[in-house]
Amino acid sequence: MPYFLIEAPETSKEKNMRQTTMLKPAEVKKDWYVVDASGKTLGRLATQCAAILRGKHKPTFTPNVDCGDYVIITNAAKVVYTGDQENKKTYYHHSMYPGGLKSRSIGKMKREYPVELVEKAVQGMLPHNKLGDRMRTHLYVYEGAEHPHGAQKPIELK
Repeated sequence: MPYFLIEAPETSKEKNMRQTTMLKPAEVKKDWYVVDASGKTLGRLATQCAAILRGKHKPTFTPNVDCGDYVIITNAAKVVYTGDQENKKTYYHHSMYPGGLKSRSIGKMKREYPVELVEKAVQGMLPHNKLGDRMRTHLYVYEGAEHPHGAQKPIELK
């Protein structure tokens, strides 16, 4: 006589407890956060902002959906970096023409292009694909303490 294993039927409560919630793009609720960069280390600031832009701070994080929030960074000119990066770290850009390699030290970037410096740091910590490009548009960096996004009622991030 064949032996059959008969299992008890699952209740709907047990079934729902084991399911992973996958967020759909229409279900995403986006908040606005403002971060004061004065006196903060560049790398630590960039990692925290990249995590918020990706949505990793939310319990409904879905890797293939843009479920992150908007981030406003103020006082980009007052960001600091550690060690001897002033002399050693260099940012490169190539125009794709012969002899078109451009380089800038981190010291020059901080003096002349502080907004670009912070944007490049955060950009390097986001995915390098179409989804990362969309997340990058949710980042707003300003050199001073003022920003024009008061109507969005941003939450101050410590």
